[in-house]
Amino acid sequence: MTKIFNGRYTAKTDEPFVVFLIGMRINQWWRPDKWAPVAGAMTPMLTTLFTHPEKGFLHAEYFWNFSGPLLLQYWRSFEDLEQFARQPSDPHLKAWKKFNQAIGAGGSVGIWHETYTVHADQYESVYGNMPRFGLAAAMEHEQVVSRHETARKRLEVNKAS
Repeated sequence: MTKIFNGRYTAKTDEPFVVFLIGMRINQWWRPDKWAPVAGAMTPMLTTLFTHPEKGFLHAEYFWNFSGPLLLQYWRSFEDLEQFARQPSDPHLKAWKKFNQAIGAGGSVGIWHETYTVHADQYESVYGNMPRFGLAAAMEHEQVVSRHETARKRLEVNKAS
């Protein structure tokens, strides 16, 4: 069972990091022959990343919305993320080539990603009565104290650190 941390917590780091959002959109639900392989391609990538933290991958959270899956990832640096994406011995490049051959611009499946580089003093987070989640699962997880009670105050403390 997942441990719940009662009270308010925040994530803390003094290092920059990368937030990477990646997902797919199922445009033609009646074509599982097209979208199921794309959805399944993420499992070998995540297995590799969780098995090899030295690649710079810190943590991921998985979500599903009405149009398809979304993966929220935290990375040590953009360079680490880019290295994983381009390294022939890692599973991403092969999956990307397979997607382009099988789907290309056909329209049955859409894919997207967004990458954000975050400086250590430019983020804020709070988790109430939650397990370690998101950034707090990727970084240091600490209880919020009274001087950090608002988002603005937590951002000010980050900038002062």
